[in-house]
This record gives sequence, C-alpha cells and structure tokens, in this order.
Amino acid sequence: MDEPVSQSMLKVSDMTVHYGAIQALRGISFEVAQGEIITLIGSNGAGKTTTLHGVSNIIKKTGGTVIFDGRDISGLPPDRIVTAGLIQVPEGRRIFANLTVKDNLEIGAYTRRDHPGIRQDMEMVYGLFPRLKERTRQTAGTLSGGEQQMLAIGRALMARPRLLLLDEPSMGLAPILVDEIFAIIRRINESGTTILLVEQNAFKALGLAIRGYILETGEVIKSGFARDLMKDDAVKAAYLGA
Repeated sequence: MDEPVSQSMLKVSDMTVHYGAIQALRGISFEVAQGEIITLIGSNGAGKTTTLHGVSNIIKKTGGTVIFDGRDISGLPPDRIVTAGLIQVPEGRRIFANLTVKDNLEIGAYTRRDHPGIRQDMEMVYGLFPRLKERTRQTAGTLSGGEQQMLAIGRALMARPRLLLLDEPSMGLAPILVDEIFAIIRRINESGTTILLVEQNAFKALGLAIRGYILETGEVIKSGFARDLMKDDAVKAAYLGA
C-alpha cells in the first residue's frame, strides 16, 4: 500500500516532555491515518514509550498538541482518552496477575454497558487467541510470557479501540511467538483497527507497518514508507543489523 488509506486519525505536533530538568521529547511530530499501521522505532532511551504516554496523557506534556479524530485531546485525562477510543497496551503487559484471564478481559470493557456486545467481543478475542479460551479461568500470573502478551492485547480489544497503541509487544518473547504476535497484529489491523506500534525489533516492525518514524534522543530523525526505510543504508546499519 503506497498511500495513507484515509484522513488523519491522529496528529501529534511539536510534543515536548520534560522529566524535571531533562527534556525527554524535543518537539515530536507525526501522523497516523485511519487504517494504517505506523511504527516508531529507536534504541532504548530514544523516547518511544514516552511518546505513547504523552499521546495517552499518562505523563504531562510540556508543549505541543495531540489531535485525535479532529479533536484536541492534549489536556484530556487518560480515562476520557480511553473512552474516545484510543487504547494503549503497555510495555511489560501490566496484566492483573491475581485475576483470571476472563476477569482481565472483562476489566478491558469497564467503560462499556452493552453486555451483548461485550460477550460478542469476548468470543472475538478467544477466536484470535485460542489459548486464552483454554485458560479462561486460569490465574493470569501463571500464564507464559507469550500468553500474557496475548491477554494484554485481548484486554485492550475489549475496549473496542479505534486506535491501538502497542508498546514493545515482542519484548522477551521467543522468535516463534514474536511471529505469532505480529501475525495477530496484522489481523487486528485488517479487521479495521488503526495501529501505532512502538517496537525495538525494527526489522519486524518495518515489515508490518506502512510508514515508520525513527526516534533518537527524543527527536524524529527520519521518516518515510517502511519499505524505503528498510532499504536506507543508515537505517540498516543502525537498526537492522546490516
């Protein structure tokens, strides 16, 4: 796919974030069009997770704007942003380890009151992740790392995201599980959910995304179509092991 498929769903302009005297983001700007998979790649400390937290208003921005669906959400509290349809799957999964798989999924739908729709979406999640259905009454903390990542994504899907923010979904997973998770991310996108993916595995991320942005020390240093970034000598040397 050569062009963004639709109008901009998310537009981030000149976003800055400070941790005390340290400037973590230095005027980050990017766009995500409806239906796209966009990836942010970069090394540890580049500002990828901070960018997602700034978009979700989990951390306070010190400058810039975030426009979602034509609405300025820069100052909205995180729960209002979730209700608007912008849902984040955090780095490290952050599942509720002492609750069952089913309980975790139901928590994902906490803003909803459409009980038939919730049941339907539960079956949709179990269709994407059959292993979760097999373990529906199992305590989430006893799942494998891959199963916990599946649960974290499934919990987010229960909120019916219009834009899904994925933070390092492959972290700590065996290669075969990484392939499985990325295949499921593609299926989620093909079903109509727009995706913003933060990922250290640049090769996998660029192979999945339409466009990419490369972050270094809190700044976007390069952007373009994913296929072009994969051919860029500087990107290959820094991020693709070539």
